[in-house]
Amino acid sequence: MDSISAYISIIISTVFINNFILSRFLGLCPFIGVSKSTGPAVSMGIAVTFVTTMASILTWTIYEFVLIPFGLEYLRTLTFILVIASFVQFAEIVIQKKSPALYRVLGIYLALITTNCAVFGVAVLNIDMFFLHGKPLAGSFLKSVVQGFGAGAGFTLAMLLMSGIRERLEFAEVPRCMKDAPITFIVASLMSLAFLGFSGFKI
Repeated sequence: MDSISAYISIIISTVFINNFILSRFLGLCPFIGVSKSTGPAVSMGIAVTFVTTMASILTWTIYEFVLIPFGLEYLRTLTFILVIASFVQFAEIVIQKKSPALYRVLGIYLALITTNCAVFGVAVLNIDMFFLHGKPLAGSFLKSVVQGFGAGAGFTLAMLLMSGIRERLEFAEVPRCMKDAPITFIVASLMSLAFLGFSGFKI
């Protein structure tokens, strides 16, 4: 059984070193569009963390027990997209019926996750990293789940940092030509450069 350090390394890697937004540049649409204030940004981050974790479980299971046995690995992209979209819609319906208060906070953001490429990126990366020649590596399933959670946590961290900066920018004297999108992209670039400093870590 893998030591706990292996799973800690995966979380540190996905949150800081290989952050899906700031290092892999996936999920930029919600990062730019939903990070104007902290509340929606955190809600989006929580929703993405939940979906990436569950998507990791579902896609690993389908790949291992359906696609590989029937020689359908070439349908991975189509299958994963359908699984993720279906799960997001199902989760949205369940939350709406069981917890209307939570749905009011997460409902719109859950729908946006369907088109979030970061979720699909996590599912594909799990297969590429933890399968070899059509066979799962030792601890493959749990590592995929941990990586899915870590990717969501890294997404949430990036959203939280960006929303805090953008809220402060509302009170800053920004030149008119730099307001909104231009200054947002500059901040995102600087954040990406800052996170690049973590790439020197060896774990």
